[in-house]
Amino acid sequence: MLPHNKREFMSSIARNYLNQLNADYLQVHRRKEDLFWSTYMGTSDDQAGFTAAEQAYKAFCADPARLPVLREMHAMAEETELKRGLAGWIAFFECNVIEAPDAAALMDELVAAEAALFARRRELKLTLLDEQGREVAGSLPAASTALAASSNEAVRQSALAMFHTLENWVVDNGYLAIVALRNRFARAMGYRDYFDYKVHKNEQMSPAQLFAILDDFIAGTEQRLHQSLAELKAAKGEAALLPHNLRYSVSGDVTRQLDPYVPFSRALQDWVESFRRLGIQYRGASLTLDLLTREGKYENGFCHGPVPSFWQEGEWVPAVVNFTSLANPAQVGSGWSGLNTLFHEGGHAAHFANVTGNAPCFSQEFPPTSMAYAETQSMFCDSLLDDADWLKRYARNAAGEPIPDALIKAMIEARQPFRAFNERQIALVAYFERDLYAMDEAERTPAAVLALARRWEHQILGVESPRPLLAIPHLLNQESACAYHGYLLALMAVEQTRAYFLKRDGYLTDNPRIGPDLAAHYWGPGNGMTHDETLRSLTGKGFSAGPLAAVCNQSVAEAWQQAEACMAAARQRPPAGEGAPLDARIRVVHGDQLIADNSDSEEAMLAGFERWIRHHYQEAATSH
Repeated sequence: MLPHNKREFMSSIARNYLNQLNADYLQVHRRKEDLFWSTYMGTSDDQAGFTAAEQAYKAFCADPARLPVLREMHAMAEETELKRGLAGWIAFFECNVIEAPDAAALMDELVAAEAALFARRRELKLTLLDEQGREVAGSLPAASTALAASSNEAVRQSALAMFHTLENWVVDNGYLAIVALRNRFARAMGYRDYFDYKVHKNEQMSPAQLFAILDDFIAGTEQRLHQSLAELKAAKGEAALLPHNLRYSVSGDVTRQLDPYVPFSRALQDWVESFRRLGIQYRGASLTLDLLTREGKYENGFCHGPVPSFWQEGEWVPAVVNFTSLANPAQVGSGWSGLNTLFHEGGHAAHFANVTGNAPCFSQEFPPTSMAYAETQSMFCDSLLDDADWLKRYARNAAGEPIPDALIKAMIEARQPFRAFNERQIALVAYFERDLYAMDEAERTPAAVLALARRWEHQILGVESPRPLLAIPHLLNQESACAYHGYLLALMAVEQTRAYFLKRDGYLTDNPRIGPDLAAHYWGPGNGMTHDETLRSLTGKGFSAGPLAAVCNQSVAEAWQQAEACMAAARQRPPAGEGAPLDARIRVVHGDQLIADNSDSEEAMLAGFERWIRHHYQEAATSH
């Protein structure tokens, strides 16, 4: 029997269309994400299957036939929530539709070319020296950790040499052809080049608007940068500024001293307990965590959600989220870097498990989701690890002794002077990629591209970078290429968010108001609100680079004074309690092997994880 009201009938057609579109998207997205995970984790070599699934997903997202139907359905819909869901899909397809047949063909070609490059990269065997001077298999995290923590200069030199080997391999093995292909695609889409296309698509701004922000930040931290380099040179000699020495000269001793207080075997416990006390909930999500390095595994931490969270006809669809880090518990410094990755990717997972729209398009990491918005969520969470009160509460050695105040002070003395350097290193990528894609194709030779990288490193950092530009994996993947500046924009928003909570509540660590506030103002809307709108919703203020520049320019004395006040205030607060369980099904795996899960309890999972790590890596012997 037909509904009495014609408008109600038309609205029901629109609702059915939305439900079917949601289901169709979940099917194509889940297949792509499952193959992405198994391929990137090195548990499957079905590269052809992944390429086909990726192309099918891209074709779905770029289908020009969807938009006119969606606009018609939006006009037919009556209910506000139904209109919101359809509007979300309209924004999604407007970002992703490729109407020109030549551009669609170029996208297929681009996906295939990147898949071929990724397959070749997996076959590349990189090496570096271990602490005993033996040549061992190298990875990007291992090289980065060696540069920061190894007291052996030969080890650090081998790590930098590994990065340069990778750079040379990248420019000689198809990357420059992919850059040219990306430009052809972008021009077919009506943009000047691929950098122009990605900035518009990812952040809804022009390159000119982006560089107005970046130039302002660079100008605002220029004096601090050169002061820091001069101070390091005066204290430790000119050799300290060499790229293989710089990281260790700045923080190597501190990293080694910190190591016993943050063993990776306890990282999962610190993450669970800290997030519980912050009031962070995962709303019934299923989380799979692959946290340890191994051969054949993708060499960068990431978080992807095969099933986005959303409401469907009054029923909650919980998220399915996978995230990864690359810890080697036997390596000094890996506990700290692994913990940072765990908090970062766990922050992403919390975001994508808490989006409460009525369509899966609101809860995913690709446009129209701003990368800066997505990274704000994860970077806020990992920012807590550097706070003196977090360290005092969670960092403790095998005897249960808390980290000494003197070591926290030493961390500040080592890291604060180079805060500006570190954040400028993020900005550096945007300046390089802008010029890379603007180069005349005939001039874009391997030698010219490497020279461009070194030139921008010196201009932005004042020295050659300890992390060479073309060894950054984001440049090779079209989703993350020309988007690295999103991390810096996110850091700016993080400092605004931190300042808001500190002003309102006086503290961050174990603050139970933070999780619910983030869920309500930042996570719930997903990409249904702009980055600026979410900031205004919580803090009452729009986007600004000022707070980050101010933090970068702080003196060591100012930063230590804040840390002392932070620890003193923490001593006056009552114990935080345990907080509510995370409301997630958690599996911790190592490739195909299950390490631990919380099917019995979180406590059993944490104990099982710690036993497994200690058994397989003898961490107690190497860290303490």
